[in-house]
Amino acid sequence: MNVVEGLQKLGIRRLLLAIHDISFPSDPGEDLGRGSPAARAASRLFAYAASLGFTGIQLGPQGQTSRDNPSPYDGAIFSRHLGLVPMGTWADLVDEAELSTWRLRSPGGPAQHGHAWDGARALRAVAYAELTAGAWPDLREELAAYRRDHAWCDRDGLYEALAVARGVEDHRAWPVAERDLWFPAQPALVAALAAEHEEAIDRYAFGQLLAHREHVRVRGVLLRHRLALYGDLQVGYADRDAWVFRSVFFDGYRMGAPPSRTNPEGQPWNYPVLDPQQLRGDAGALVAARFDSAFDRYDSMRIDHPHGLVCPWIYCADSANPLAAVQSGARVYDSPDLPDHPRLAAVAIARADQLDRSLPRYADAWVRDLDAAQVDRYAILFDMLVASARRHGRDPLDLSCEVLSTMPRPLGEMLRRTGLGRWRITQKANLDDPRDVYRAENAEPRDWVMLGNHDTAPVFALIKSWRPAKRDAWARHLSAVLHLAHPERLSEPGYLATAMLAELLASRAENVSIFFADLFGCEERFNVPGLVDAANWTLRLPHDFEALHAQRLAAGTALDLGLAVELALAAQEHGAERR
Repeated sequence: MNVVEGLQKLGIRRLLLAIHDISFPSDPGEDLGRGSPAARAASRLFAYAASLGFTGIQLGPQGQTSRDNPSPYDGAIFSRHLGLVPMGTWADLVDEAELSTWRLRSPGGPAQHGHAWDGARALRAVAYAELTAGAWPDLREELAAYRRDHAWCDRDGLYEALAVARGVEDHRAWPVAERDLWFPAQPALVAALAAEHEEAIDRYAFGQLLAHREHVRVRGVLLRHRLALYGDLQVGYADRDAWVFRSVFFDGYRMGAPPSRTNPEGQPWNYPVLDPQQLRGDAGALVAARFDSAFDRYDSMRIDHPHGLVCPWIYCADSANPLAAVQSGARVYDSPDLPDHPRLAAVAIARADQLDRSLPRYADAWVRDLDAAQVDRYAILFDMLVASARRHGRDPLDLSCEVLSTMPRPLGEMLRRTGLGRWRITQKANLDDPRDVYRAENAEPRDWVMLGNHDTAPVFALIKSWRPAKRDAWARHLSAVLHLAHPERLSEPGYLATAMLAELLASRAENVSIFFADLFGCEERFNVPGLVDAANWTLRLPHDFEALHAQRLAAGTALDLGLAVELALAAQEHGAERR
């Protein structure tokens, strides 16, 4: 029985390979310092994933980021990252002398964000100069049409032009008139600045058109391999979005993560918060446009921190200590009478008599109960998401909701209402607690199970860090759950990690995601949450990833998907619980 047949027998409906744009491999001669799903080597990776039995590719957010902060979760909601355009496409537009200036002499290795950011813009400038000099008249017409059809392109282009002119990307440091250009709206000044920077805006739109064309081509490649493409709807907004859409955000507040098992201290994300009183107005219109854009681009979506759509945790923006502020924050709609957040009373959905004040206000059970009408109010943005999916012919049940250790009652009620599951990251499982949310045996069919994701340590690095007692506990657990014929092999890192994967496949969950670092046996961490540093978000696959995987499989230092399927099927035959 091959892997595909085995997955079908196990009831796995979706098996996604998760990898961010930055991490895609680049062949020698096409490396600009970061990966792209449009590169030649990426096409080979898609074919390889299909051959292993994957049904789809899960990307990270693809929005344009700043030069100094490469986090894709701080990227633009509409503009694509210019790094999506691979070296092979630039080779059709600029001469070899210009390409050689930016092509890495030693390809591969960690992403070089600054080099790639500067190089993409330099290549865009050279190609745009050729375009305006009369080259490619058909492309010139296509660019004009693209600008007409994508109004956000001119707004984001103006943002980039002003950022260059002022020498800083944070709009809060610009002159007041430009900082407050859109709030209140100043049409005359907008028109004057747009005219002054028309060439820069047009050049920006040219780059966006090229990125759009590459994305369309990538979707065609995936279609040939029968791979679904998942996007990533990040909870936050980039600086350019906060600038343009300032009027729809809740003044004086920022969104963050409350204290939790995942982040005991909480995290002050500094993201703007949608104005609760505009969800049926301009704020709702922005969200709907964002959803429609996402389903135009992808087959389905990972919803980053869906709490932000249902019951966002917010804190005061003007605090001198953001970490302390986020720890004393509140959920927007769960706070009818908090003395330190009196403004929230006017928008509260939960009533005072529905709160359990013996618990911290960030606790999942802070809201004790809700009626159906209240759940409907909490779900307004998620209902927009589902409606957008259906308008685009997508199945809402394909959505992947990143619910981790925290699931407040409003979010839980919304998930039950829509029939969606949660995430179970099993490397975090507490084997001493049978009810632990991360344990695979607690997964429901609609849940998404995984060993880790972009925020966790790769599974092989994790296993190496375990003390003998913890490793023995996992070995006993897996041996019992999977009815292993050779439990002594759990002393081998590769067999232990593969058995952990087999547990996912044998669970009741229909949806499995494997992060590329886990599949290929990487030990370097892709992201350390909260770290803004050039060394973060840099892990990439080498161009010879097929050979690397084969070598590590032989050495027992990579995940063996075929073996994991065999172990899961054997467990099924021994009566292990399945759907």
